[in-house]
Amino acid sequence: MDRRSELGEFLRTRRGRLSPEDVGLSDYGGRRRVPGLRREEIAQLAGVSAGYYTRLEQGQSPNASDAVLDAIARVLRLDETEQSHLYSLARQRPPEPRRHARPEQLRPGVQLLLDAFGALPALVIGRSTDVLAWNRTAHALLAGHLSFEAPLQPRQRPNIARLIFLDPHTRELYADWRAKARDTVADLRLIADAYPDDLALAELIGELTMKSEEFAALWAAHPVHRCVPQLTREFRHPLVGALTLNNELLDLSNDVGQRMAVFTADPNSASAAALALLADLSSPDTGEERASAASAQPRVT
Repeated sequence: MDRRSELGEFLRTRRGRLSPEDVGLSDYGGRRRVPGLRREEIAQLAGVSAGYYTRLEQGQSPNASDAVLDAIARVLRLDETEQSHLYSLARQRPPEPRRHARPEQLRPGVQLLLDAFGALPALVIGRSTDVLAWNRTAHALLAGHLSFEAPLQPRQRPNIARLIFLDPHTRELYADWRAKARDTVADLRLIADAYPDDLALAELIGELTMKSEEFAALWAAHPVHRCVPQLTREFRHPLVGALTLNNELLDLSNDVGQRMAVFTADPNSASAAALALLADLSSPDTGEERASAASAQPRVT
């Protein structure tokens, strides 16, 4: 996660997705050794020298002006999030020693809010996608094969990114796993940009790169975009079957890096019925009532 190499990788992936025709250039019918635009073409369109752009892509021009970065962002057709990412990578901060950050804590007020969602699945995710807490329905929806108390162990908390790429249950859970995987890597890119000195985060990315070829390929493609605040996901749940759920993602402004995810189903839909059934199955009261009813039944001898 060296920022100079990150900058070069980011610029190469972005010029690689453009063709000469996209920017009004002619390739004169020639074959290219690599896809996308050449460095010289980016430099020409941005109004800088080829040597300067090459040095920038190699991380050797830490004082690039706003005008130059804006021109390059325009040529590469970067969106707002990508342009912000370019600025962050180009403005190389002095390196700091990586360290393990203190385990994140959940404020009591956030826990009360989480509990207030009742039968709706809700969970709180930390800055490096650790699950800090979940209610019983969220646990049953996303990770019923894990212990409900798992988030209470700070060093062994479930991690969303790790589950997406390394857990077979989670791979089967998402109907469009590839879309979820891409979104997870794009989000993790921005998180790594925000916390470059977080050793645990660097270790997580290293682990996923080593253990998952799919993660490594997506990471190398350098996707960058924020998680959409509201989207729809389709699930294939082992207990209640198919669900189509709305996923709202809420930033907790008083807890930097923490987000709350809440899932809902459209009213009167089959997914709403399935979600209600899942909430019923995951309720500890339901479990106790069933155990009590079973014990009250006369034994057949």
